[in-house]
Amino acid sequence: MNSSPPPGNALPELAARVRESRPSCGPVRLVAVDGHAGSGKSTLAGRLAQALGGAPVLHLDDLATHEEFFGWTHRLRRQVLDPFARGEAARYEPYDWQLRCCGPARALEPAPVVIVEGVGAGRRALRPALALLVWMELGAESSWARGRHRDGPELSAFWDAWTRAEVRHFDDDPSRPFADAVVRQVPEGYTWRPGPESTLDAPHSLTQRDGLTPPC
Repeated sequence: MNSSPPPGNALPELAARVRESRPSCGPVRLVAVDGHAGSGKSTLAGRLAQALGGAPVLHLDDLATHEEFFGWTHRLRRQVLDPFARGEAARYEPYDWQLRCCGPARALEPAPVVIVEGVGAGRRALRPALALLVWMELGAESSWARGRHRDGPELSAFWDAWTRAEVRHFDDDPSRPFADAVVRQVPEGYTWRPGPESTLDAPHSLTQRDGLTPPC
């Protein structure tokens, strides 16, 4: 007998898995959405946040800079993880990619669930603080091509530098082997299956009936 839930139930079920997990950083269940640049992480994180009743989403683009694409671990720990561990609100200064400087500080409350979205969100230094690691499954070349198309030729030099940095990052510190759930886009929306070392159940579909739309 097929034990999969009816179409449209998978995203709420994935959200339920998050709710059932134990707090991982103080009172917060910290959920990472990782994957290659251009793979659709932001869209998935936003939809998962909706399924979780409006969970806040922290975008790692707000912590990275032109000088340090992946050198944001210390800022995330100092500005976000350490306050959460104490049950306090985080305060971080989002980076302005146009002005090339950090803007005014933003507060991030220690909600029951907080989603951290961005390339490297599942890095080894952060995994002990995570309740769940979700990997957006799309190959590097396809992801980068979509990102380049989205951003246009004027950012071609940026993408050249980014892709080199991303390759170095994942060669040294891969996230996918440690994912709890691997999500893939399909014509109907998305499917997910347990990651390599996950204890989650069998694969399910995340369909358009869940309110999902394909990423830009």
